[in-house]
Amino acid sequence: MSTKKVMRAGILGATGTVGQRFICLLSSNPRFEIHVLGASDRSAGRPYSQATNWKLSDRLPENVASMIVKSCNPSEFEGCDLIFSGLDASVATEIEKSFMEGNFPVFSNAKNYRMFDTVPLVIPTANPEHFAVIGQQRKEFNLNRGYIITNSNCSVTGIAVVLKALQLTFGKISKVMVTTMQAISGAGYPGVASLDIMDNVVPHIGGEEEKIEQELGKILGSASTDNTSILSDDQLKVSAMCNRVAVIDGHTSSVSIEFASGQKPSIQEIKTCLSEYRCMAQQLGCHSAPKQAIIVHENQDRPQPRLDRMNENGMAVSIGRIRECPILDFKFTILVHNTILGAAGASMLNAELASEMGLI
Repeated sequence: MSTKKVMRAGILGATGTVGQRFICLLSSNPRFEIHVLGASDRSAGRPYSQATNWKLSDRLPENVASMIVKSCNPSEFEGCDLIFSGLDASVATEIEKSFMEGNFPVFSNAKNYRMFDTVPLVIPTANPEHFAVIGQQRKEFNLNRGYIITNSNCSVTGIAVVLKALQLTFGKISKVMVTTMQAISGAGYPGVASLDIMDNVVPHIGGEEEKIEQELGKILGSASTDNTSILSDDQLKVSAMCNRVAVIDGHTSSVSIEFASGQKPSIQEIKTCLSEYRCMAQQLGCHSAPKQAIIVHENQDRPQPRLDRMNENGMAVSIGRIRECPILDFKFTILVHNTILGAAGASMLNAELASEMGLI
């Protein structure tokens, strides 16, 4: 990968939590060079080190610290090959559209365009074949280079990778019940007040349950035969309950599933399927692709956020406690690093895949 063209990246929402994660990941990735940092007008014109409240344990790269923050206007991003968006949903709609119409490939972490028929909702270790609708998106907007590709809600990510692997081997899944235990970093900064989360579990996260219930169907669906839209799996029934817990990084989910066929594989067959699963990003040798996309744990007390969230540099999904379910077919516990594979890391690997597929 190091011999391939280095892509010049712009980052929207660079001062926020996801923007900071983009900076850390891109700074250590030989496929990318951070070219422009964009943020709100109150941050524009200032050196990045003064404009941001750096919250990651990784040190702020020195070359980034002195970069002058620009406003989120396409004219400020001249020379960029692609754009990564860590924008808040409250402002993402118009800004991301302006960059797409400015003929920039946009890789978005925001929810705003996820459910559009011609916008791929892609987890890079699950469904990159959905990139097939980019041609139709370009046709609709009369573009020769620009487009928007989104990644999913952070809790959906780990669940969808596991379900995609199972679906490829054992056929469609008809029912999913999930209870999430979501880290506080998913709320951004300043996020959840300490008096709300310490010594507590908050059994509601606005909009999260709806995202899980809607996005899984699209991710596990397929492109239409003429590649003009993504067809969601409307037969999939999903019930989600979301909780915020006092963990910094790493979303944990307790999941039960039922196969549509009515026939159940053995637990060992499920473990083998997940352990041996390989995705397109691995096959193409993408720099950020995990060596193992799904890590199966045998210990009954795993996975755990503190111990397992950084598996494969945060790009792997961890699963454990795979067992039969007395109501559906099987139940298990899934863990994903919510700001890496669940956010900035997914966009970054999506961009690597798009490059390999000639879309950048």
